[in-house]
Amino acid sequence: MTGPLPGVRRLDHVGLTVPDLDQAQRFLVEVLGCEFLYALGPFGDDDGEWMQEHLGVHPRARVPQNRFFRLPDGTVLEVFAYEAPDQRREPPRNSDVGGHHLALYVDDLDAAVAALHEHGVEVLGEPTASSSHHEGQRWVYFRAPWGLQLELVSYPHGKAWNRLHENASGTPQGSTA
Repeated sequence: MTGPLPGVRRLDHVGLTVPDLDQAQRFLVEVLGCEFLYALGPFGDDDGEWMQEHLGVHPRARVPQNRFFRLPDGTVLEVFAYEAPDQRREPPRNSDVGGHHLALYVDDLDAAVAALHEHGVEVLGEPTASSSHHEGQRWVYFRAPWGLQLELVSYPHGKAWNRLHENASGTPQGSTA
């Protein structure tokens, strides 16, 4: 078969590994406004290769618990606290292979940044105005207590590319959706 993966519809959830589930829960609920949904676990395979075969981790890795949270838009975060003999504890930088960040849309960037400061969250620099296709957007990066980089973005009047390529309903031009 050639072509794209059939049936892909949307992002279902994002999985994150943290060093301390309670710290992550406080941050996700109290700072980001997530709703705690439920917890699962423990998971592991003391004798076999299940963890390596299915999750690509050390065969003796264990997940004492993972917790699920929902952002206000419905996006689900699955948060793990792994224990593994070969675990690296330093988070990757955005410039590292495998580096990543989560971007959250906010209505008022300045109010959101002020709230991050009130919570004692590390904010990286000042909000930046974008240009080119993203003209109309402002953004800023910040870090979760365990080092995960996140970004706040806001474009209350749209971005230049969207204004040129979407109709008044927000549907991309040429789309029947």
